[in-house]
Parts: sequence; C-alpha cells; structure tokens
Amino acid sequence: MSKRDYYEVLGVAKTANEKELKSAFRKKAMECHPDRHPDDPEAEARFKELNEAYGILSDSDKRAAYDRMGHRAFEQGGMGGAGGFQDFGDIFSQIFGGAGGGFADMFGGGGGGRQQRGQRGSDLRYEMEVSLEEAYAGKDIEITVPISEDCERCDGLGAEPGASIDTCSTCGGAGRVRTQQGFFTMERACPTCGGQGEYVSDPCKGCDGSGQNRVQTELDVSIPAGVEDGTRIRLSGQGDAAPKRGGTGQRGDLYIFVSIKPHDIFERDGAHLYCRAPVPMTKAALGGDVEIPTIDGGRSKIKIPEGSQSGKRMRLRGKGMSVLRSNQRGDMYVELSVETPSHLNARQKELLEEFAREGGDETSPASKNFFDKARKFWDNLVD
Repeated sequence: MSKRDYYEVLGVAKTANEKELKSAFRKKAMECHPDRHPDDPEAEARFKELNEAYGILSDSDKRAAYDRMGHRAFEQGGMGGAGGFQDFGDIFSQIFGGAGGGFADMFGGGGGGRQQRGQRGSDLRYEMEVSLEEAYAGKDIEITVPISEDCERCDGLGAEPGASIDTCSTCGGAGRVRTQQGFFTMERACPTCGGQGEYVSDPCKGCDGSGQNRVQTELDVSIPAGVEDGTRIRLSGQGDAAPKRGGTGQRGDLYIFVSIKPHDIFERDGAHLYCRAPVPMTKAALGGDVEIPTIDGGRSKIKIPEGSQSGKRMRLRGKGMSVLRSNQRGDMYVELSVETPSHLNARQKELLEEFAREGGDETSPASKNFFDKARKFWDNLVD
C-alpha cells in the first residue's frame, strides 16, 4: 500500500511555514491520539503516520529532499530514515512541552486532566497589558488566575472518602505502558489507571477522580518601573499544585507576560521617548517657547530657535522612561512639525502677500537651495 502525501496527512498546503505545520500537527495529534480511540485498532497506525509526516516536514533538510523526490528520498535508509526520532515522545516533548506521548499528558494538571507520575505542578501563563505611564512608574496590581488546587472533598487523592486506592496491576504503578512496533517504541498513559499508577475503586464526585479543581485565585503582582514590552515576570510556586498521588509536591510557577499599550503622544525606544510637537509657522520663524507634556505627568518648556524647520529635534535630558532596576531615566526627543496656517481671513492674507512681495520667499533656505539646483538642471538641458 502506497504512502499518503505528508502534506495531505497534516492537512496543510505545500507552502505552509513552520508555525502552520506545528499548529496543524498539534490539532491532528489531539484528534487522533490512540488514547482517545482505545477501541480502534487503526488508531496507532494513523498516529504513527502523523508523527512520521511531521518528523519529515519539520526538518528543513528532510523537507527539501521530500519536496524533490517524495517518499523515495527516505527509502533504504536515505536521510537517516523517515522519522529521524526514536519514539513519539520526542515529538511530543517539542510540541506539547512534556515528556511522553500519552494523550492525557498533553494538558497538564487540574480540571480533570491526568498527570505524569512524579511530575510537579503545571506552570501557568498570564497576559497583562499596562499603559506606558504604568510602565514608567511601576504598579501594584491584583489579578485573578484559575489555579489547580487539591479537591477539598477528597483532599487531593481523587477517591471518595473511604474508597480504596490500589496499585495498578497493568503498569505496576509506573503509570505508563510501552509497546514495540518494528523500529518504533510507543509509550502512552496506562489505559487502566489513566497514567496515575493507581486504581481508585470509587472516584471522587467533587473532582471526577482527578484530585484537583480549578480555583479562581487572587494574587498581588508588582510591575516594576521601567518594564518593557514582552517582559516576563516569574512568580515562583504560584502555579498549579502538584498532584497528591504520584506528584513531587512542588507547585508550578506563574509567568506573567507584559505588553505595553500604544500611547497617543509618545513612542518608546528602550529608555528613550519620542514625540512630535506641532509649531505654528510664525513661532517657528520668530522663535518662542512651547510647553511639552512629559511621561511623569509634568510639563517641560522648550525654546524654539528663530527660523526652525520641520524635523528639527530637541532633546530633553532625563525626561524619558525609567530604566528597569535602576534610578536612571532615558531622554525625551521632541521633533518639531511646522504648521502652515489655514482658513486665513482677508487681513491675514494681505499681510502674507505683503511679506511675499518683500522677498519673504527668499528667506526659506531649503526652498531657495532646491530651486537653485532646479535652475541649473534646466540650464544644462538647454545646453
């Protein structure tokens, strides 16, 4: 029987990038994992085919060879074999972040999911968005996170009070079973105990036998001054509790990923801030003062030199962002944008016309330089 096209197996186009391949594999793996189809004798074959397809297409060299020659590239040991991995656990450790290939292990702890024996509590991720002002000053904030905790009814054991908990006879308490298929070793959660290594005669009704429930937990988080977009803050031991049966007792960690909201006035580049300040034409020509807002809520007065042009940059030292874990501050750069007046009344037009008659246009150095070059260009064409 001929092999199916690897792109067809994953359900992606031949132009799929690495991210699309990974997403497709993850979705397909959760759909067709043998643990979800214990009564289907073809499930393991389909899962093997899926892993083989991803093993080839996720490797740039093997993918290039496959695109040129198809399955012939890997016949008779070519390119190190079709899969390039010893067992399916290698693929799962890359994609799902854990060890082993059991379907139940994909989801971590809590909420009814089974945990690998000897495993610590799962790490959690929390996305937090703060304003630029909050990133400058820092902020103490209270967040609510769903965290897996031991079930109160069964005290985390997963069994109804008084029910017996026995060592699983199928896996001998290991929680996992292995089967050999040719060159491949399949390891998955024990079908009898669901990976726990123990068998509960009467599962707890409060947690469906998992031993844990998700609890909305309030935590105080301190956002440090100077935090940057994409900063990761780790709260050690604030993640999911480890399963009481077969766990290490060590809680997971909570990772807070900080993003900064766009600001209406300022743009940030590291510790420095940038803003554009509109300046009336008359003030740019004659000079004067302009008041500029600063990130700390204050105001700074800058002096506009006589004859300033659009694009001129002014520097305000120490008026930028706080520097993380430091008392220093960056600078703020103000770029002038000279405005041309509009909606002039009759008297204003009259004054500007008089200014032009008095040679006002010749006082603009950039335009004078441009048109001098233009005249030379036209003269050269005539010659």
